[in-house]
Amino acid sequence: MRFLSAWTRALQAHYRWVIVAAGGMLGCLAIGGLFSLPVFLRPIAQDTGWSSTGISTAMTLAFVALALGSIAWGTLSDRFGPRGVVLAGSVLLAAGLALASLAPSLWVFQLCFGGVVGFAAAAIFAPMMACVTGWFDTRRSLAVSLVSAGMGMAPMTMSPLAAWLVQAHDWRTALQIIAALVGALMLPLAGLVRRPPALAQAAPTAAPGRAQEPALSIGQALRSAPFLILVLTSFLSCATHSGPIFHTVSYAVTCGIPLMAAVSIYSLEGLAGMGGRLVFGLLGDRFGAARVLVLALLAQAIVALGYVA
Repeated sequence: MRFLSAWTRALQAHYRWVIVAAGGMLGCLAIGGLFSLPVFLRPIAQDTGWSSTGISTAMTLAFVALALGSIAWGTLSDRFGPRGVVLAGSVLLAAGLALASLAPSLWVFQLCFGGVVGFAAAAIFAPMMACVTGWFDTRRSLAVSLVSAGMGMAPMTMSPLAAWLVQAHDWRTALQIIAALVGALMLPLAGLVRRPPALAQAAPTAAPGRAQEPALSIGQALRSAPFLILVLTSFLSCATHSGPIFHTVSYAVTCGIPLMAAVSIYSLEGLAGMGGRLVFGLLGDRFGAARVLVLALLAQAIVALGYVA
């Protein structure tokens, strides 16, 4: 019995890295599908006559759907487990991309890409982050950073693929190919996802003579200062970098840079982001997440001023 328990613990210790790898690849495909829109922006506008503002609005709607969907999918993941949620999100993501490619009008495209694709991508991001966190009681910051780094690989993989496809095909066919690729790869990967072991077994027992602090209710957590500060911080951080990232490719092409070269700028941003996730993840394990977070936000604020030049 003791041998079986030790074998189970060893299996869990190894399988948690399978969860990390699956989460990183799922995030790369999901974010890659979502952020294919910056590459398709000009081809869509030239082919349909839709305004760049109208097409960009689809991305704004996707971010809103991503935020709201994270709450919905997270609740479902807590109740039914992350595997079913990730499977459903993968199917919905592929379907949303395919439907967006067939959109006959701008508002239908905004609904399919902004609403459906954004909502579906949320089924990958929040549940996988929570799942990976539950699998790790040590080296947690590194594990979460590796999953996030997988998402950061999207500009280096999916974006060049989208640029190559849109040069060989019209944007509708290119988007359909991406939809098929997303479905074919994400569904098997979602099957690898497992609910993390019971956290109660790894939680330290309360110290003798000390009363255990009562758990916060959902309402109390949502009204707590740390939660509100983190939400506001995340919003301001994403608002700072999302706009420049989304319009990098279109602006570079407008300046006369060929599409593949413009996408390489976007890929370089993804490479830098992936490296930053790994470095800050290691630093977070060593020096504490709060200190590293403040340092990273300060660095982002300073570097963002470089866009003025």
